Amino acid sequence: MSKTTILCLTSIMTIGALAMPAPGDAQGGGRLRERMKQRMEERQRENPAPPAQTFAYGGDPLQKVDFWKADAPGPDTPLVIFVHGGGWKRGDKDGATGATKISHYRQQGYAFASVNYRLVPEARVEDEAQDVADAIAYLVKRAGTLGFDPHKVVLMGHSAGAHLSALVGTDMRYLQKAGLRPDALRGVIPLDGAAYDVPRQISDGGNFMHDTYVQAFGSDPARQRALSPTFQAGKPNAPAFLILHVQREDGAAQSEALGAALRKAGTAADVKGFEGRGLRGHMEINRNLGDPNYPATPVVDAWLKQVFAGG
Repeated sequence: MSKTTILCLTSIMTIGALAMPAPGDAQGGGRLRERMKQRMEERQRENPAPPAQTFAYGGDPLQKVDFWKADAPGPDTPLVIFVHGGGWKRGDKDGATGATKISHYRQQGYAFASVNYRLVPEARVEDEAQDVADAIAYLVKRAGTLGFDPHKVVLMGHSAGAHLSALVGTDMRYLQKAGLRPDALRGVIPLDGAAYDVPRQISDGGNFMHDTYVQAFGSDPARQRALSPTFQAGKPNAPAFLILHVQREDGAAQSEALGAALRKAGTAADVKGFEGRGLRGHMEINRNLGDPNYPATPVVDAWLKQVFAGG
């Protein structure tokens, strides 16, 4: 069945979810999440992000995108766009990105952007994916003014943002609706997502997240598949994926399966695992990426350099 057919069969339902910890992290997960949120806020105050240009790409107050020029911008400057996590129902471009990424990628010679999108329950996951695509289109159409190459764009996302990034990079309906071609992205970097195959996540994810995923994606199998990047991996896709995960059983299995589905379709897909377990590891891969001492940083740097050098 084609992507178009699957999506046309899909019923539209309200979503809310949190693609986060492994089942073993259930006890005390809420308290740990709150402590880590407070710690992240403290670090943001100690190391604030540099001032950004903020643009509205739509009429909703949440349809905003922050943009930072590269340290030395030019017509060949690539752009990295980040999509925050937060379970499709929370999170924000200001708090989820972290100054480390912004400073690091600007120093690497890239422009950087961070996207806000509408949140569940007021919006659907389908709307969130379209928001991401619309934000990409907004920036690309203003590349000359903003100072980057519109043909050198990579999409990166964490947690729910990893799912949305992978979905936009596999189901071309979102980019097409935004007025973009399938080659609008050079690549996609999902960071520790676990909802690439929604039916599997619901059946294998254990009791801890089961109700959340059912709330998020509903019970309609066609809709679950339509919102699963693994089931949308047939071409056309973004041309390259770098799928990163920590040592969460569900996240690792889902990342490997997405990579295998992409490679089967002829799309370049690398899957890399890093230390870190549970909610703590899940949050650390996002918080620490861009720190030269964090093992994933040089891996992403090398991949970006290769992807942006092509064509």
